[in-house]
Amino acid sequence: MTALWTSLALFAFAANSILCRLALSHGLIDPASFTTVRLVAGAVTLALLTRLVSKSPTPADPSWTSAGMLFLYAAPFSFAYGTLTTGTGALLLFGAVQVTMILGTLRAGDRPHPGQWLGLLVAFSGLVYLVFPGIAAPSPIGAALMLLAGLAWGVYSLRGRAARNPLAQTASNFARTVPMVLALSLVALRALHAEPRGLILALLSGALASGVGYVVWYQALASLPGIAASVVQLAVPILAAAGGVLVLGERITLRIGLAALMVLGGVALTLLVPSRAREVGAAVSSR
Repeated sequence: MTALWTSLALFAFAANSILCRLALSHGLIDPASFTTVRLVAGAVTLALLTRLVSKSPTPADPSWTSAGMLFLYAAPFSFAYGTLTTGTGALLLFGAVQVTMILGTLRAGDRPHPGQWLGLLVAFSGLVYLVFPGIAAPSPIGAALMLLAGLAWGVYSLRGRAARNPLAQTASNFARTVPMVLALSLVALRALHAEPRGLILALLSGALASGVGYVVWYQALASLPGIAASVVQLAVPILAAAGGVLVLGERITLRIGLAALMVLGGVALTLLVPSRAREVGAAVSSR
């Protein structure tokens, strides 16, 4: 089931990227409004789902820290893409996610196998190759915002590995972001604007791609090794590129094909090679 949950989560992440790009790049909504609608829609959707499907739920662990990390991912992400190209933003975001999660994994005592490091290198090289034509010297503010978003998402993912009830925990996290995004909207009041299509895209991003998608991600994290949880997310730009071909009418190129082979091959290598911690555990249990 871990493979299924992971695949569904990655597709949700890619869908979220496409929805964000559609809304923000066409000026259909401003970043603050998009973030607010996205997180509030996620909070409402998850609150309803919690009541509908939880017969005897394991209570969530209230965490303002996790909620803060969720907000610090969503808000800077939206604002950063106002000054960054898609390629530069993807590289900064996923680079920060990888560094954060790998450091967290090492701190937790999981020592990746050399084969996993190789898989990470191959997958990240594929990402660089994919976005290289779109890499430009970033604005300092945009780069800082995207790095903050990546760091926050990495921490949010690491904290999700301990979630006892993914649905309840994610619902709790989203609910706690509501006062944060309302404060953000007040600060950005003069710049707020939203067309109907922009609101619809933000609602879809919040309710489905973010809300439901993050529940599935927390479900996957429960049994996904730390280094693998980090590396599999490098597949998101590939899926987003494929979505761009299907949804936005973008062309299939040799670059996309080769990058997909590199990223997915690196991810597969990372997942197939056991971490040293698991090897040690298996050796001990076999004695």
